[in-house]
Amino acid sequence: MAIIDYFERKLDDKRRLTIPPELREEFRSGVVVTRGFKKYLHLYSLKVWEDEVEPLLVGNILDEHMAELNVQFRTGKIEGKIDLKQGRLTIEQHLLDYAGIEHGVIAVRAGKYWRITAK
Repeated sequence: MAIIDYFERKLDDKRRLTIPPELREEFRSGVVVTRGFKKYLHLYSLKVWEDEVEPLLVGNILDEHMAELNVQFRTGKIEGKIDLKQGRLTIEQHLLDYAGIEHGVIAVRAGKYWRITAK
């Protein structure tokens, strides 16, 4: 089976993003959605967030760079589960506003996470 590294979707009226069936297993552990470095969102599996991102956000309490990273990735962060049958994930309005997403979404794999932008 081919690896999916890109998909486009439209959010439904309840701000739900449908994950392609081929990717749903990747998010079985849960999902984390955060602000990105610029005006886009990051979508992580809960496993990647807990195993790889969270440990990197721990550091010297007085390190300003570490503090900025924590603010960036924790402000508005949501955790949840996708409906494995229909593969839907609700994205909070404040995150959509941050990324300028109204209806159309483009998702691109960026290593072990997905970058979500407006279409």
